[in-house]
Amino acid sequence: MESNSTQEITQATATVRKESVLKKYSGMICLLIVFGIFYGLGRAMGMANMLNTMMKTAHDLLLNTVLYLMAICVLTGALGQIFVEFGVVSLLEKILRPLMKPLFNLPGVASLGAVMTFLSDNPAIITLAHDKRFGSYFKKFQLISLTNFGTAFGMGLLVIVFMLGQGYTWEPLIGFVGAFFGCMTSTRLMQRFVVKAFPKFLTENVVVDEPVKEEEDTKVGKSTFARVLNAILDGGKGGVEIGLAIIPGVLIISTFVMLLTFGPSADGTFTGAAYEGIEFLPTVAQKIGPVFQFLFGFHDPHLIAFPITALGAVGAALGLVPNFVSQGWIDGNAIAVFTAIGMCWSGYLSTHTAMLDSLGYRELTSKAILAHTIGGIVAAITAHLLYLAVTIIF
Repeated sequence: MESNSTQEITQATATVRKESVLKKYSGMICLLIVFGIFYGLGRAMGMANMLNTMMKTAHDLLLNTVLYLMAICVLTGALGQIFVEFGVVSLLEKILRPLMKPLFNLPGVASLGAVMTFLSDNPAIITLAHDKRFGSYFKKFQLISLTNFGTAFGMGLLVIVFMLGQGYTWEPLIGFVGAFFGCMTSTRLMQRFVVKAFPKFLTENVVVDEPVKEEEDTKVGKSTFARVLNAILDGGKGGVEIGLAIIPGVLIISTFVMLLTFGPSADGTFTGAAYEGIEFLPTVAQKIGPVFQFLFGFHDPHLIAFPITALGAVGAALGLVPNFVSQGWIDGNAIAVFTAIGMCWSGYLSTHTAMLDSLGYRELTSKAILAHTIGGIVAAITAHLLYLAVTIIF
């Protein structure tokens, strides 16, 4: 017993020393990384041009992309709240319920989570998961997989409406179908990973509680006009909050990605104008271009910037699309693939950790990310193949 206690103390001391060393040098490592990035960009573009390009790109994104996205968020938020207020969400949930078990190995009530995240954002599924009445229908392995299930539909309405706004009609619908297949892949993979890590979760219930009861209608006495007005105003307010929330991602991530995606001005020099860059990502993509062309049907290496950005924030990824359109790099296949991968991934690298942490299973984050990475790739490939099939048939 005494030797075991001594060994534990020694291990704890070693851990504390290791953390102390990391903490001591973390600032230096951070400075070296930041300096290296800005030195590489500044050396290629000129420090003054690089800074001017960053500021002008961020400013243009704020005025011409973020505010446009916010307007869409407000409108879709109002529409979503109307659906909730007048029972459309409940109707959709009842229609989709029979599909949950055979397709996703989830109880029927999980369809409510799909509808809610489609109308809003990924964390909506966690709000439901914390409801004991909702959770009473789930085994533990199923509840944990809701992180992947909900993320695959997150901000779906926003992504589809945005793509429709670019002048494409049926391509975003193909992308939605691709995201559906990606969701099935991600959810079922996550369930297998969870059961393999914790076999008892296969049969263990989340809670032993009363089943979910239908909510009583508490809206009696309110006029239809008042309900409509309250719904659109509350939904619009929620849309503003989402629009504000995507500003950091769009400005920071998109600006940096564009610096790595676009090239110099037309005469080959750097002028400090917006949307100039060093073309790092296209150069890398060209070396493995046949892979992306075969899997996703991308005919231009610049397009790889969208899925890379979608890893962190789908709003930031959408911010790239108008410039891709103006450059002539976009076609119908790209829109279908962008919709699929944008919906399925929808910034999962920035949300999975927090979502699983809130459920109390932070240690499963790496498995969730792996499953969802595979799911997003499946979504993109499916959308590409469906687009080819539709264009051949019609």
